[in-house]
Amino acid sequence: MAKILAADIGGTNSRFALFESHDAGLAMVDSIWLETHGAATFPQLLEQLWESDFSAHPGGFDAAVLAPAGAVIGGKVCPYLPNAPWGIDIREVNFGTKAVCLINDFSAQAFACRTSAVENALVIQEGEGVDGETIGVIGAGTGLGYSALLKVGDNWTALPSEGGHMAFPFIGRDEAEYAEFNRIESGRNWPEGDSVVTGLGLHLVHKFLTGEDLTPREISARITPESETTKWYARFYGRACRNWALGLMSLGGFFIAGGVASKNPMFVNVPEFMNEFHNSHVYADFLHSVPVKLNGNEESGLFGAAFYGAQLLNNLGGDE
Repeated sequence: MAKILAADIGGTNSRFALFESHDAGLAMVDSIWLETHGAATFPQLLEQLWESDFSAHPGGFDAAVLAPAGAVIGGKVCPYLPNAPWGIDIREVNFGTKAVCLINDFSAQAFACRTSAVENALVIQEGEGVDGETIGVIGAGTGLGYSALLKVGDNWTALPSEGGHMAFPFIGRDEAEYAEFNRIESGRNWPEGDSVVTGLGLHLVHKFLTGEDLTPREISARITPESETTKWYARFYGRACRNWALGLMSLGGFFIAGGVASKNPMFVNVPEFMNEFHNSHVYADFLHSVPVKLNGNEESGLFGAAFYGAQLLNNLGGDE
């Protein structure tokens, strides 16, 4: 049995959990949430963790895997954590073990697909997944996260991505007008996934269609499956999912994560979502065959980080 410290570090909250890794899988034995902005630096955040009632302390676990919501360099550094006042360098903290690394938060979401965290995922399309083939992961929240899970030998590898910053495709005159509105209102060089299929994107498309300047929370409370805002947003979400599924040829399945869909499942359940997902003049049959699930488990990133930690220890030949 190995003990693994897992962390999901976002701009608002930093979640930590201690896992035990058994032959039967992962078991979470303790967890705690800390406010990211409650610390002036990353080492200070860890000091708060060690001084809390959390049951893990340096040297009390075999591996530590932290998953920040930002680009990770060399498994050691996340120089820029969006919406937070500091970056991360794990070499600044003594964890009491050499088996320590950073992975992107959506890499953790991808690894979670191999754990019990997705057992209760909502089936959007049944499909027929191929075991061992590539699994696609996408999720809208503050940003639009992308990842993919691939089988390489006996291990699973998650591909990091900053796909939310790719230019977003629009179709037709109405969408072209919205594209320019989105570009101006967001202040970005071009409309991108992070400004279209996110909380910000929900705010902007609702403002474009209705003139109402509301928060995503206020919009969610007002709209229905029949609302134009719902239809447009679902169509954009379906397009992002389709493009990622095609880009990966995700024969192993496709998971949707992130707070937007988990709090508003209608965005992936209205016809506009799946109609757009299937909308391909070449690969419609393939897109109909891909299993699509909504993972609303807020702890899945922790499970994914712990899965990677267990795999890391196994590759090292046992407990550190």
